[in-house]
Amino acid sequence: MRPLPARSFSRKFVALAGLVLLSAQPTLAADDDAPKGPAVTVLKVAKSCFSDIVEATGTIIAREETSVRPERPGLKVTEVLAEAGDTTTAGQVLARLALPEGGTLQVTAPVAGVIATSTAQIGNLASAKGEALFTIVARSEYDLVGLVATTDIRKLAVNQQATVRIAGAGDLDGKVRRIGPTVEPNIQQGIVYIAINSPKRLLLKASGRALIKTGQSCNVAVPLTAVQYTSAGTVVQVIRRNRVETKRVEIGLMSGGNIEVRDGLNEGDVVVARAGALLREGDPVRPVMATEAAK
Repeated sequence: MRPLPARSFSRKFVALAGLVLLSAQPTLAADDDAPKGPAVTVLKVAKSCFSDIVEATGTIIAREETSVRPERPGLKVTEVLAEAGDTTTAGQVLARLALPEGGTLQVTAPVAGVIATSTAQIGNLASAKGEALFTIVARSEYDLVGLVATTDIRKLAVNQQATVRIAGAGDLDGKVRRIGPTVEPNIQQGIVYIAINSPKRLLLKASGRALIKTGQSCNVAVPLTAVQYTSAGTVVQVIRRNRVETKRVEIGLMSGGNIEVRDGLNEGDVVVARAGALLREGDPVRPVMATEAAK
């Protein structure tokens, strides 16, 4: 076999070397894009709506309390037909009293409502100037008289909806009825009156808490655990091309373990679910979606 000319051999060697380099390039690129570093749980940023809630704490009072007494003095209680906690209608007979000259006088409820207290006992004397036989929470209308931080007073307005929480009574619907015109100077808190309509008896002077919805804001949201507070500001760690990027953000309202991000992130961004000091700008990571990590 005749040997190849040197020039022909050189051309074939160069061509073969070029093929080898071309075939190696995808492998190198794949190696560069392959995730490196520690596995990190991440999630995609999504939009959410947050309610702006103002909290007021205080006590329960009757909005209007009506006292029930006989119009005449020197009467004796002979029959008691209602007691504290009962719901009454206007005109309902609450007790019967014996007249000095004989006969019976009926004591009736002047308004519908809930009987708050009762001193009526068989054999006791009753009169127009004595202790009331019954006190009625007129129309079953109560108020929570609550204190609110002065920084939140400006957010309040009449008729805003509220959820009132009272120990032993659960959650009740309420709304802002009146906002006090002054601030308590010693504690720098304002007074708000939350109207409550309850068909059942509420314990007067019981403590309660009102959560007043003053507005709503819709933006992207992240878990509280994704946010870091640093000397440079509030930041969130974003993953791009399998590397950590630190983004400054402007945060807003909080609810249910999440926090509103008003600026700095976009819907669909991938963020570190639990940010930490161990991750720094530019670090390579292997992102694992939170849904997959939970399996």
